[in-house]
Amino acid sequence: MKEKTKKNLIITLDIIIITLMAICLVTFFTKTEKEETLPKPEITTGMRGTFGIDKNINETTIDKYLQRKDSVYRDMRMLKDPGNYESIGGDSYLSGFVNGFEIVPYPYLVNVTGLPESVGETYNEETLFTMTEEGKYIENYEESMEILEYLFPKDKNIFLMCGGGGYAGMTKNMLISLGWDKNKIYNVGGYWYYEGENNIKVKNENETYDFWKIPYHNIDFETLNKVN
Repeated sequence: MKEKTKKNLIITLDIIIITLMAICLVTFFTKTEKEETLPKPEITTGMRGTFGIDKNINETTIDKYLQRKDSVYRDMRMLKDPGNYESIGGDSYLSGFVNGFEIVPYPYLVNVTGLPESVGETYNEETLFTMTEEGKYIENYEESMEILEYLFPKDKNIFLMCGGGGYAGMTKNMLISLGWDKNKIYNVGGYWYYEGENNIKVKNENETYDFWKIPYHNIDFETLNKVN
């Protein structure tokens, strides 16, 4: 009889311990989720503000917001941009990127305008969209919008980066113009100014580039159906 009582007591204690652990886990994850609530996008001031770079989430703070399941991360540079970005202190090659970001070249999305004069011309071949002088985006392919929605899911927070912040700002403007929620899109600035702990270097000391490291989204225009 005593043995049975002892066993029942052990079982009861096990149940209490498991229940307490479950409560602690729920409390922990609830608190963590609350602590990780994103600030609303807020453009910073000064020259960086002209590019639309965010005040709160940028190159200096992005490490705190990586690996979120409710977010996607897009770097808008080309592997090798025809523009002369060395003239403004940058790199025409994709010399590195922040871990977690995937590369979607902005010049493949739409014709590029508004670059500094010293950069010269960038990529000017096929694009998913054409932006008119009035700022309207015209689909060039039947799949253009489908591709855009796949690369930039509307139900996710979207963190955008590039070399200096320009392509990221242009992408944000484009998405908002086409119906994306402005409160879910962040221009986190430029990789050239990133000094965090998630830096994946592509450029080697001998001036070669390990492009194989890059999670890259290519757009094969030859497989798409042109809009007549």
